[in-house]
Amino acid sequence: MDFEEHAAKPLLAAAGIAVPHGATVTTPDEAAAAAESLGPVVVKAQAPTGKRGKAGGIKPADDAAGARSAAREILGMTLGGRVVERVLVEERADIVHELYATVLNDTASKGPLVLFSTLGGMDIEEAAARDANAVRRHPVDIRRGLDSAAAKSVLDGLGLGAATEAVADVLVRLYGVWRSRDAELVEINPLAITGDGRAVALDCKFILDDLARARQEDIVDAGVPDELTDLEARGRDLGLTYIELDGEVGILANGAGLAMTTMDAVRHYGGGPANFLEIGGQSYTKATPALDLVLSNPRVQSLVVNFCGAFARTDVMTEGVVGAWEALEPDIPVFFCIHGTGSKEAVPIVRERLGMEPFPTMDEAVRAAIAVAK
Repeated sequence: MDFEEHAAKPLLAAAGIAVPHGATVTTPDEAAAAAESLGPVVVKAQAPTGKRGKAGGIKPADDAAGARSAAREILGMTLGGRVVERVLVEERADIVHELYATVLNDTASKGPLVLFSTLGGMDIEEAAARDANAVRRHPVDIRRGLDSAAAKSVLDGLGLGAATEAVADVLVRLYGVWRSRDAELVEINPLAITGDGRAVALDCKFILDDLARARQEDIVDAGVPDELTDLEARGRDLGLTYIELDGEVGILANGAGLAMTTMDAVRHYGGGPANFLEIGGQSYTKATPALDLVLSNPRVQSLVVNFCGAFARTDVMTEGVVGAWEALEPDIPVFFCIHGTGSKEAVPIVRERLGMEPFPTMDEAVRAAIAVAK
């Protein structure tokens, strides 16, 4: 779950990281009123997307009239596929230097990773492309956390001078936000060193791990709701993890990894997957609504059912899907691939009740589905 800047910064402030004073408003007149009390400001589009400045979504204003004009231009813009409905009017900082800091989940180290750069204010990818040594990487042992000494080691040799202590403190606190708030990523860009020597977070990106919503009930309502298609909303209501795609080959598989592998195979052989749907152990009890969900996508021209059993039995899953097929009687070609626990019992179910032979490999089933769909 993404959080807009105005909702992410309070998490930093609560952890003791300095943020500018500001107000979130929804009209140009409200923006002007906020600027009256703040002085020179920056007016920022609130949308969970990057590169807002390049898209014209961040504008400076010297006074109330300027803030009103900036808000009028920004409100109603479309950024990252979303219409801007609010802006953050924030006091302008006296910036001496801009830095970059983030804590995120790292697949390589299988734990949290601190990234830091003195090239703040730009995309981290651009900074890394400009200078491979510009981005410091510090994997954190989650059992020990990040202390001041480790944070200072990240900053060693970067020439931050008197600001080193303040920046190291921000890194420690930022890690604390990541850890305590179950974040996938928490990023400050830029982290500004101001004229009075403070380290101030001028922007914040925060992504909450969706599986942690129950532990973070006090902030969930401040996040940006997922934009779901009608079919995705229907899947959510059914308790199914369904993602609608723009291809023509429907997919039913047990296990998220197998579903994604099947999607990759469809793409590899020149087709397009119409959906992600991991049904797994729910194949028996939810097969009918799951199958109906996949086939409700008008783009679906064929279906691949790919089961590989380990702990879950493929005969039980197949019984559920075949029963659903018999109940719904869809007029669409279907191609099965079944392996693993229970496959000796599962294959005859398909053969005897649907009059078809499961394919010996996933690749063959996928190629057949693509050929029919085209």
